[in-house]
Amino acid sequence: MAEVDVPLPRQERRRLFDQAYLLLSLTSLFWAGNTIVARYVVGHVPPITLSCIRWGGAFLIVLPFAAPHLVRDWPVIRKHAGVMALLAFTGFSIYNVMAYYALQYTTAINGLLLQSASPLYVALWSFALFGERLTLRQAGGVGLSLAGVLTIVCHGSLAVLLGIGLNRGDALLLGAIVIYAFYTVALRKRPLMHPLSFLAAGMGLGALFLAPAMAWELGSGAPFVLDRISIGSIVFVCVFPSLLGGLLLNRGVELIGANRAAPFIHLVPVFGSVMAVAFLGEHFELYHAVGYALVLAGITVATRR
Repeated sequence: MAEVDVPLPRQERRRLFDQAYLLLSLTSLFWAGNTIVARYVVGHVPPITLSCIRWGGAFLIVLPFAAPHLVRDWPVIRKHAGVMALLAFTGFSIYNVMAYYALQYTTAINGLLLQSASPLYVALWSFALFGERLTLRQAGGVGLSLAGVLTIVCHGSLAVLLGIGLNRGDALLLGAIVIYAFYTVALRKRPLMHPLSFLAAGMGLGALFLAPAMAWELGSGAPFVLDRISIGSIVFVCVFPSLLGGLLLNRGVELIGANRAAPFIHLVPVFGSVMAVAFLGEHFELYHAVGYALVLAGITVATRR
């Protein structure tokens, strides 16, 4: 019995943290929930305030676990303060605010369509920053999964796709996606430190950058209704898309790289449509099945070596 005591659970947890595809799929699931919640609390919590509380709350949750690692990694953080600030600003602060603002003005179908283009921007940033090109297999996988997303969000109708127009919410979301694609690619330049140290530092800096803007937003009279809806939504965004999503994304990109990880973003609208069926009473249609099949085929093609 002594031979199987204690080390096994730790080994199993470590093995789970090495499953890049599972980690990235869970990240997409949490992000899909974040989009639904952010749209749901419009009128209850303003976007800058929601973003600042999201990262500040997640920072406070992770701090007790990350504190020993932060102390050990502090010289590295201080040495690479510029890189850490850039990553925190792009991946936590500005991207989040722009996305939350966009959800106040754009439709769900436009938002899903624009988010599905993320792997293309990741590929462009990979080429611009590091000269890295998509392989033919990766490009084919991105195309397949993008076709699946288009099938889902357009309900299998070409007329819906051709009838889509852009508004200021779409422009904001497109800008946010471009910025987050930069962050995803730039992660390969992150300083070498414990994952909890990196995540806690990014969250803390992200909230710090947003604090003055939150004070301005609340001071300008933006509505902030502290009720059951807003409290539950804040708890959700602090824990799942922020703390767990950030940790799993960083680890997934570390394991397989930005270009191979990018197609998993196409799972966000897939999970989002499932949530709509489960929680909003929408019906499962044939185009959902076709779209899911294309998305999974694309991810399989793009991630295979």
